[in-house]
Amino acid sequence: MKHSFARGMSRATDLTRAGKLDEATALIQSLLKGAPAPAADTAGTGDDAIEGSFTRLDEPVAALKASPVATATRRARKRLGATLRDIAAAGMPNTHSRTPAATDLPQNAQFLSLTHSSAQGSRDYRLYVPAILPAGPVPLIVMMHGCTQSPEDFANGTGMNQLAEEFGVLIAWPAQTNGANMQKCWNWFRPEDQVRDRGEPGVIAGIVTDILASHEVDPARIYIAGLSAGGAIAAIMGAAYPEVFAAIGVHSGLPVGAARDMPSAFSAMRSGAEGSALGKSIPAIVFHGLADSTVHPSNGDAVIAQSLGPRPGTKRARLDGVSEGGRNYRLTRHSLPNGNSKAEHWEIDGAGHAWSGGQSSGSYTDPKGPDASREMVRFFLQHKQD
Repeated sequence: MKHSFARGMSRATDLTRAGKLDEATALIQSLLKGAPAPAADTAGTGDDAIEGSFTRLDEPVAALKASPVATATRRARKRLGATLRDIAAAGMPNTHSRTPAATDLPQNAQFLSLTHSSAQGSRDYRLYVPAILPAGPVPLIVMMHGCTQSPEDFANGTGMNQLAEEFGVLIAWPAQTNGANMQKCWNWFRPEDQVRDRGEPGVIAGIVTDILASHEVDPARIYIAGLSAGGAIAAIMGAAYPEVFAAIGVHSGLPVGAARDMPSAFSAMRSGAEGSALGKSIPAIVFHGLADSTVHPSNGDAVIAQSLGPRPGTKRARLDGVSEGGRNYRLTRHSLPNGNSKAEHWEIDGAGHAWSGGQSSGSYTDPKGPDASREMVRFFLQHKQD
């Protein structure tokens, strides 16, 4: 089945290079639905082939307005970029657009609107500062939203700001732009956005640096979590900056190195990917619905494998449970000698591509639980940098 999908993606690439964009789009969408790859190859590869980059999705939105027909090769390439962005969006959650409800803040709490700018780029972000914080430096959790979401929507859905009040932590909410990705996905599949001090990892690390400079944050207790594309970029951040992030949370995401271009991204999402070997393992908590038809649940296994590394030195235990909302789940816990979890894998029966235990005021949530937000905070606070 994997060979058929790979053959089909190769065929779609040929069709795109030949300028047959409608056929390429239809083929990829049918492959994602499980249809077999066509046997015959009718894509032309002659002089009419259009060259294009299959890893960049950040062309100007003006590319959507490119003239039809062959006015010039430059315009044809713009239309190709727009089409690829649409194809990319089909592979991640097509969130129902909604305007986030107004957030009622506790007295003296702040939900700041800020911007980071550096040589790597610029992004807006929100920062939640609880009404009451304990004395001294406090933990920071960075929350990476999924495709088509916003920080406000993600905050509403996960309820993390309420947990910030309870546990005395700061929560940062970076915002992806339509200019960087038409569906506001973090570009986890592009090579330039998978490495330290470049692209989106450089921007996100810069946001953390800004917060460290302006607030009393404990540099040994900084964590990052995300949903879907946000989960994939959270895993990348943990690998790229292991001295910054003490632990990661990946919900419905993918391992580091799961993809290097568009075809491999679709393959990883549909069938799973092992990812690449990491130089240093990092504690990870993973949530994945077993009915997720957008990102294959086996990707969660790969994130856990990267977290444990080749010599984990942990004790493995399994617990079967039922959430308050009636979801059956399986928790596999890998414990360190001190009793803390090095890695936790929560697999949830019947759950799709949605934040487990989330609130209905946000998009892509499964209120039936278990409560991923609370469990992530608990897991994070076990860990700190040496």
